[in-house]
Amino acid sequence: MKPNIDLADADLKKVATLLNALLADEYVLYTKTQHSHWNIQGPNFMELHKFFEMQYNQLAHVVDEVAERIRVLGVLAKGTLKDFLAVTHLKEDSSDFTDQKKIIQALIEDHEAIVRNIRTDIIPVTDGCKDIGTTDFVTKLAGQHETMAWMLRAYVA
Repeated sequence: MKPNIDLADADLKKVATLLNALLADEYVLYTKTQHSHWNIQGPNFMELHKFFEMQYNQLAHVVDEVAERIRVLGVLAKGTLKDFLAVTHLKEDSSDFTDQKKIIQALIEDHEAIVRNIRTDIIPVTDGCKDIGTTDFVTKLAGQHETMAWMLRAYVA
């Protein structure tokens, strides 16, 4: 059943398309964070291993929330790796897991890229479509990514 939330079908599709790209970004970042957790080595191994686990668990929750927001709009959420890689703004990475600073820097850059994408693409569209629910949702999500990036930056400062 289609939602009756006073948004035109074209607006629902436009917002859902952007949210599906965000979902892809979130999933790629989740995967990169988990990859970092599995393969980190060197000084502070245990601390970073646990830290990355905390972050990928938080990102797993974010992935689920973004997919559910897409479903709230009555559109199917993308769910295959092929679909995600076709629309993500992030790059897959084969970091040297002996260089902790490079790994952390790559994760910081991805969090910040997601924040920039939310600000430049998603919020203007959701505001223009009068989708206050999605605007509120992605604004809070941007704040979560800003906090996660700050924690990563604080570690290498």
